[in-house]
Amino acid sequence: MNILRGRAHRFGDDVNTDYIISGKYKFKTLDINEMAKHVMEDLRPKFYEQIEDGDFVVAGRNFGCGSSREQAPLVLQAAGVGAVIAESFARVFYRNCINVGLPVVECDTSGIEEGDELQVDLRKGLVHIVSKGKIVKATPLPAVMVRILEDGGLVEHFKKHGGFKISDEG
Repeated sequence: MNILRGRAHRFGDDVNTDYIISGKYKFKTLDINEMAKHVMEDLRPKFYEQIEDGDFVVAGRNFGCGSSREQAPLVLQAAGVGAVIAESFARVFYRNCINVGLPVVECDTSGIEEGDELQVDLRKGLVHIVSKGKIVKATPLPAVMVRILEDGGLVEHFKKHGGFKISDEG
């Protein structure tokens, strides 16, 4: 999981969790795969049909603001999003992503456009804009967060290690 590849799907600043998945679906079903069919639909109708497994949601500042709905990262993941790349994240959304096993990458996204082919190295904190031959330095994730992501999220991490493994070794 250290190297991720996919296309960029571009969004702006202040994308809140109600834009990621409208609250009205939270009460209609508990099936995350069914909810994923409505991911980002208020910002981009039929977004679910545009995404391919491993693609990236790329945004500006304050991605995931609003309510601390855990369904938001879960529906992104269920829709096939490989990671969310943004200039900054709402704190609770960021942690929820790590907890469910959805990679988050903080970097300057101003040079990434809709449809750009990207390659992301989570350990080194690099976003390679393959279609432009440019590399953007990202805030590297701590080794423990990379390990949690590799294990499939916090619950799976605990199951695998019998607790929280915090050493800096990969």
